[in-house]
Amino acid sequence: MMFSLTGRTALVTGASRGLGRAIAEALARAGAHVIVNGRDAARIAPVVEAISEAGGSAQACAFDIADAAGREAALADLAGAGHPVDILVNNVGRRHRGPVSEIDHAAFLDLVDADLAAPYALTRALVPAMMARGTGRIINICSIAGPRARANDAAYTAAKGGLAALTRAMAMEFAPHGVLVNGIAPGFFATETNAAMTRDPKVQRFVEEHIPLGRWGEPHEIAGAAVFLASDAASYVNGHVLTVDAGLSVSF
Repeated sequence: MMFSLTGRTALVTGASRGLGRAIAEALARAGAHVIVNGRDAARIAPVVEAISEAGGSAQACAFDIADAAGREAALADLAGAGHPVDILVNNVGRRHRGPVSEIDHAAFLDLVDADLAAPYALTRALVPAMMARGTGRIINICSIAGPRARANDAAYTAAKGGLAALTRAMAMEFAPHGVLVNGIAPGFFATETNAAMTRDPKVQRFVEEHIPLGRWGEPHEIAGAAVFLASDAASYVNGHVLTVDAGLSVSF
């Protein structure tokens, strides 16, 4: 089956909640063994349990992707566990909203480290084994904030724009070795991180007036894009950032 991921192993970062959890659960339903990542072991345990109870296969792997020592130790453990990673979903994303005058150099670097440098490092660590096997998928969770912009969000916009550019560059470099690199750019999704915004009347008016479907996306609505890009159905898709925003980015 074109969308089957049976026999493959996927590592999903930031999978304790929101879009990461939805992606992890969807990849498991498609047949993948899913390595559920998050910084807090207690928060990723319920995700592993939910996948297992639904008949899927999963394991927990707690580490902070922005912590080099922790990241390297976790990857070493995975390498010896008999589950080589076939699919890497770089989902972790931090966000510091505020004007440039309030986001100091340290805060800017913290965000860029988590949202751009850490996915680079994680990909760099895992892709040699993928290339040696002649197959692999890297999926970077970008954002419509990358090609677009609005006030008081400069650091996040810069990091996500950089991640989209990194997706294109890595796609050119890795494709000759059988590894495809693509991204997903979510729009407005009703996740735990955006809970305050979903309750803000001003933001809600924007959603109703500017998003063609007139509503927030639900986390499960990102899942199909991830399964598609991870599967053989996307065997000729490379260097593309798939926008999932109900048409916001193409509306006037």
